Amino acid sequence: MEVFKIEGGVHLKGEVIPQGAKNEALQILCAVLLTPEKITINNIPDIIDINKLITLLGNLGVKIEKLGHGSYTFQSDEVNVGYLETEAFKKEGGSLRGSIMIVGPLLARFGKGYIPKPGGDKIGRRRLDTHFEGFINLGAKFRYNREDHFYGVEAPDGLVGADMLLDEASVTGTANIVMAAVLAKGKTTVYNAACEPYLQQLCKMLNSMGANITGVGSNLLTIEGVEKLGGCVHRILPDMIEIGSWIGLAAMTRSEITIKDVSWENLGVIPSVFRKLGITLEKRGDDIYIPEHKDGYEVKTDIDGSILTIADAPWPGFTPDLLSIILVVATQAKGDVLIHQKMFESRLFFVDKLIDMGAKIMLCDPHRAVVIGHDFKSVLKATTMSSPDIRAGISLLIAALSAKGTSTIQNIEQIDRGYERIDERLRAIGAKIVREKQ
Repeated sequence: MEVFKIEGGVHLKGEVIPQGAKNEALQILCAVLLTPEKITINNIPDIIDINKLITLLGNLGVKIEKLGHGSYTFQSDEVNVGYLETEAFKKEGGSLRGSIMIVGPLLARFGKGYIPKPGGDKIGRRRLDTHFEGFINLGAKFRYNREDHFYGVEAPDGLVGADMLLDEASVTGTANIVMAAVLAKGKTTVYNAACEPYLQQLCKMLNSMGANITGVGSNLLTIEGVEKLGGCVHRILPDMIEIGSWIGLAAMTRSEITIKDVSWENLGVIPSVFRKLGITLEKRGDDIYIPEHKDGYEVKTDIDGSILTIADAPWPGFTPDLLSIILVVATQAKGDVLIHQKMFESRLFFVDKLIDMGAKIMLCDPHRAVVIGHDFKSVLKATTMSSPDIRAGISLLIAALSAKGTSTIQNIEQIDRGYERIDERLRAIGAKIVREKQ
């Protein structure tokens, strides 16, 4: 087991380049199963969850060639669908939540798709109903083995387009349904579709492969099925969640940091939400410059003077993946903030670790926490803690970098699942962090 040892209280300075987007890469990699032709993907992040999915694709028979850092070619001309029914697949697929998105492409192209109950973050219930209801609407038959939690959908005669209204704007559910519908007979309409930039990227990639998807960027997608798809070259966007993490890190450590090539047009409300906390962000070309906040940062109240509330919502609302970072940043703000995590009922449970460090936080219920900012008049204290999920893990790392003393973070595989070489990149801008075996 590895841990991070962090000496906090160090001011950082320098430039960082955000990694490729994890959530986009999970979708894009599954889409390679839709064609026997070669696909080239650039800017793939070198993180545990993505590497697991690449290994899974290889075990399915996809031919994979690494061209350089973050660049691969994939060719799915000899897919071994039988691998889906092996014990090895049940174990492998169950360790990665993103593996659910292989089902849509396999169902569309080969008439069947299976998946064990996916793993991932322990942040609360994450239902799969949207995925499978969408497949059933397209004509697939559904089965579920309760003994080993194994899901299956089959459509030996092919899928047929349908009109559907999703019960929730699930990003992975929308992606899975779209990947199934592109090869279905006839027209499919998907209303209440997710419209995050990652989903837009998937649709753009599929269209470049020969699909016919309109309404991209809206919550109503129309998909005219085609007989086959071809190859393409695709580049993954910079990771907006990592960009938000660097913003939070800069503010909490009162550091001067430039985040390069962030794709501003795909950040949505993220910059404005950080500005509500009083954090200064400057747009310099396609970069974000965060100056040293020597005097801290002051929370803006609502127009009527009431406490600021920051809540997550489907795109173009604020992404739930950044609420943990917002919460930790608020611990040193001047002013108070109500954090409302609507989507996952266990995601705020990491706040007890921040309270142990001296943060003033009241957990109202599983979804809401009030943070009373210290305004840097009382620094957090170093401690030993464990990372429960990817985003809580990076939030605790940010807290440790700002704290007085040396902290230890255990279970850092959770952080490595979503952040590429984070310790090396932090050291490059002056952080005192080491990775140790324990």
